[in-house]
Amino acid sequence: MNKNFYLILFFFFITGALDSAAQVVFENPKNPVYQYLSRQAQKGNIEFDDLIQPVSRKQISDLLHTLRDSATNLSATEQKELAFYLKEFSEFDQADMPDTTTFFKKDAAGRWRFLSIKKDGFLLNGDPALTFETHLGAGKSVTRTATGLTFWGHAGKNISFQFYFQDITDKGNGIDSTRIFTPETGILRTANVDVTSKTVNYSDFRGYITYAWKNGSVSLGKEQLLWGYGQNGRLVSSDKSPAYPNIRLDYRPLKWLHFNYTHAWLNSAVIDSARSYDKGNALFGENREMYVKKFMASHTLSFIPTKGLNLSVGESMVYSDDFDIAYLVPIMFFKAYDQYQSRYKLSTGSNSQFFFSASSRNHLPRTHLYASLFVDEIRTSEIFNKEKSRNQLGYNIGASHTDVLGIPYLTFGAEYTRINPFVYNNLIPAQTYTNQGYLIGDWMGQNADRVTAWASYSPVARLITRFEFNSIRKGADGDLFDQYWAEPQPAFLSEGPVQSQKQYLLEANYQLLQKLYVKASYKHQTGVIRPDLQTSAVPNEFKFGVSYGF
Repeated sequence: MNKNFYLILFFFFITGALDSAAQVVFENPKNPVYQYLSRQAQKGNIEFDDLIQPVSRKQISDLLHTLRDSATNLSATEQKELAFYLKEFSEFDQADMPDTTTFFKKDAAGRWRFLSIKKDGFLLNGDPALTFETHLGAGKSVTRTATGLTFWGHAGKNISFQFYFQDITDKGNGIDSTRIFTPETGILRTANVDVTSKTVNYSDFRGYITYAWKNGSVSLGKEQLLWGYGQNGRLVSSDKSPAYPNIRLDYRPLKWLHFNYTHAWLNSAVIDSARSYDKGNALFGENREMYVKKFMASHTLSFIPTKGLNLSVGESMVYSDDFDIAYLVPIMFFKAYDQYQSRYKLSTGSNSQFFFSASSRNHLPRTHLYASLFVDEIRTSEIFNKEKSRNQLGYNIGASHTDVLGIPYLTFGAEYTRINPFVYNNLIPAQTYTNQGYLIGDWMGQNADRVTAWASYSPVARLITRFEFNSIRKGADGDLFDQYWAEPQPAFLSEGPVQSQKQYLLEANYQLLQKLYVKASYKHQTGVIRPDLQTSAVPNEFKFGVSYGF
């Protein structure tokens, strides 16, 4: 990497050293504790800043302690879950406890661990990461097994680290080896695997090393970053794309102001013929192939003017070919810099986006209202002119209400998402809003919309049951000429054929012990959008799985 990169990291470290100690390990957003805290924020019991995920274990621990101090506001089930989560996020309660080293035993908080070491300010916790799943349907029988390791800890007062790896194998009939038109995270298949393969092997790796201070942190690693809210997808940044290397800076100078900056190293999946070269033999092809370099810089300002209200604005830039150190400046106005650097030429510039979010919790009692807007391209002077407008944007709006009819844990919600033609696309293939060929934003892609409705209920502690309905429509993807030159622009869903599908999902997820999950689900689907992509879709599908560690 460029030597200036290290100078900037050094600057952050020196800045942080001036403040008091802090330790930041990020928690997987799939942990049910996120749902627990989100629901408590929705009831007004806490303030949960979760616009950008994952959030740190320290933030989660602090919120759990806030709830513990006001436990009289919680139902009996909520109190049981609180005690369970306090045991999981207990490392900050053990600072004054004696040093210990345990294998296959409970730690000081009574949480069973494969490995737990605490000595002289050093903390290391580790567990295996194991998964077994089976997917069944008409003509479909898939078994998924995964083995791996996860560990995390602190080294001194300011440095933290985390690691997760799984080697995953799918076997059977009806494997989805592309995972394009589905909310599941995309995968990188091993070589010579096609859509008819009965065995697919792939891996999943995440990790960070973090330096933190009193009101901020800077991290270097590989992870997915989620931005905004959504029940079945996120417009700005989702978990659809595989994890990518990135630098992440979080800074909260004021209680009501939060700043986030990220610079990511993406994979364009586009061969750079100019940099590829003859490797001197014919094994696996004549050339040593190189990919076009691809990067993304993003920053967000979040304002919290009053409890439960979060207003956020952000900007991102996808650029290619060469690393540009200007995008390492967190407060750079990316769009203005790109215009300067490209001399206002589309063919020499990069791909910019703007996005906005509003979230209101408990301003209507026990209700979460949220909306997001993603602007890929827009003519502000012609927004309402049907002949000249270029409203290449997406938006979603949603609401959920918990403790419906006074029944604790009964939650109803609804959401609408629309993505106009050409959103996420770009005339330069290496600058589309993708990583490894998968969308960074909502998995539906352009010229599509989705209506989602759901109900969830926890009859006993740590058991989450959910019914969800999704109705999706999708038109054809527009061509590049129309994207840049057509006036008027093709209307939403005007490019056919328009395909549709409906899905009904019934799911149960029970956390038996810390990080030990048992899951079961049934999904009924009518209609198949782009069956060449949904190669594993069946009218009725049953899933059962057990996982531990992640």
